[in-house]
Amino acid sequence: MTASEIHGVGPGAHGIGPDDDGAIIGRSVADPEQFAVLFRRHAPAIQRYVTRRIGLAAADDVVAETFLAAFRQRASYRADCPDSLPWLYGIATNLVRRHWRTEVRQFRLLARTGFDPVVESFADRVDAEVSADTLNARLGAALAGLPAVQRDALLLVAWAGLSYDQVAIATGKPLGTVQSRISRARKRLRQSLRELDSQADGPAPNAAPPRPAASRP
Repeated sequence: MTASEIHGVGPGAHGIGPDDDGAIIGRSVADPEQFAVLFRRHAPAIQRYVTRRIGLAAADDVVAETFLAAFRQRASYRADCPDSLPWLYGIATNLVRRHWRTEVRQFRLLARTGFDPVVESFADRVDAEVSADTLNARLGAALAGLPAVQRDALLLVAWAGLSYDQVAIATGKPLGTVQSRISRARKRLRQSLRELDSQADGPAPNAAPPRPAASRP
C-alpha cells in the first residue's frame, strides 16, 4: 500500500484551494487548531514510512516529533505549496538519522527474518521473480550496507512514493544530487543483491549482514 492509497490521492494531488495543505498551514498560524487537519491527513503515511525504517518501538516518538517540528516551523511554510508531504517526509527523515543504529538493527532484523513491520512487499520494485519474504530478507541486508544519504533518497522514492523533485524538496538538495544519490543507491543495491544470490548456498545461518558504508554526498 502506498501513501496515495492511504489518502486516496498521490503526493502533489491536492489542488490549490481553501483545503489544500498550504492554505491549512497558513490559517494555523493564527488558529493553531487548524494544524490538526494536517496531522489527520498525513500522519498515517509518515507513521508507515518511519516504522519501516526504524521499527514500531521508536516510530511513535519520531512521528510526534515530526509534527511538533512542523508545527513550530509552520510560519515559514510557503502557502503556494499545496502538498506538505515532501516537507513532512524531510523532517521525518532528518529525525530518523538520529536513530541510525536502530535503523541498521531494523534492516538486520529484516535480513534475518524477512519480516516487514508494515507487511508490504517491495518485490515489484526490485525483482518480481523473487518471493516477498525471501526478497525482504535480502533487501534488508543490502539496505543496511548503503550510505545513509543514498538510503534516504532511495527510500523517499521507494517507500514514501515521492518524485525526484519532491525528494529534492524533502532533503533540501539540488535535483542533480538527488538523481546521483538514487542512481548510486540502486547500483549498490543491485550489486549487493547479486552478491547475496551468489552466497545463498554458502554463508552460515548466523552470518552477520554487512556493516553500513560511510556516507557519500
